[in-house]
Amino acid sequence: MTLHIGVQLPVNFEPGEKRHDGAVDIARLARHAEEAGLDSVWTGDRLASGFPVLDSSMVLAAAAAATRRIRVGYGVMLPALRAPAWAAKQIATLQHLSGGRVLLGVAVGSGEAGEWAAAGFSPKERGRRTDQFLRALPDLLAGRPTALAGAPRGARVVLAPSAPVPEVWIGGGAEASLRRAAAYGQGWLAALKTPEQLAAGAARLAELAAERGVPVPRTGLVTFVRATERPAAVAGPVVDYLVKAQGLDRERAAALALGGGPRQVAERLREYADAGAGTLVLVPFGADTRRQYDLFAQIRALLLDERVAAR
Repeated sequence: MTLHIGVQLPVNFEPGEKRHDGAVDIARLARHAEEAGLDSVWTGDRLASGFPVLDSSMVLAAAAAATRRIRVGYGVMLPALRAPAWAAKQIATLQHLSGGRVLLGVAVGSGEAGEWAAAGFSPKERGRRTDQFLRALPDLLAGRPTALAGAPRGARVVLAPSAPVPEVWIGGGAEASLRRAAAYGQGWLAALKTPEQLAAGAARLAELAAERGVPVPRTGLVTFVRATERPAAVAGPVVDYLVKAQGLDRERAAALALGGGPRQVAERLREYADAGAGTLVLVPFGADTRRQYDLFAQIRALLLDERVAAR
């Protein structure tokens, strides 16, 4: 199994890599990630989340324009916040701008009332709307006449130019997410899982794929990391974030947070790779984003060396 190491771009205006005007320099960071040898850059997707955050499609367009090789990923897009034809148009445009380098993570979102009110939809509809989008996406991207839920009877949407369907990665850890991954995805993108929980989810996903008679989607993981030059116990800021922002108790947050020197982090990530994760998306902590990317590249090299040695 090939190991793919991606990184999250800092788009919520925390202290980080800035231009002279104070804005996060997405293009420079994406280019640095590519030059460091990483495999992909990713961004989340929020509308009215209560904190400053950039639009996901524009962020990935900037990253694609500044690079040539590295993949650009929604980690994850919330298509239910959009009209489905608009969401498909954004994805098709990004496929053209990037030369087909898009990785499309999709999830239903948290259901935060204010965000869904801003989009004009009920959070109770988000699962149904996400499934409708995923069913329609191949036809929309191919430019085939497509009937959409809520459109006038008999109406068909035709988008042009057509674009290749990107790899679809379904985010979430619930049974519904695993079923969605088996139905529509080439991958399952988990988060906030221990290696044991990830392995159990991957096993359940294999069962669901077998029931449908389809190939088993690949397994990926988004994880939060604070890397240092030398071995050190530095996961504290990550633990604090998981407690405050993700609502975890401190014991569970400590079990999930990763920190330390490249070899320390690689050893922890090896547990996830052994549990089935072929794609790892590392979320950096701290103001030194470019240095974090350099350290993540060292971690990637260690993991790949270990995999070669084990063959």
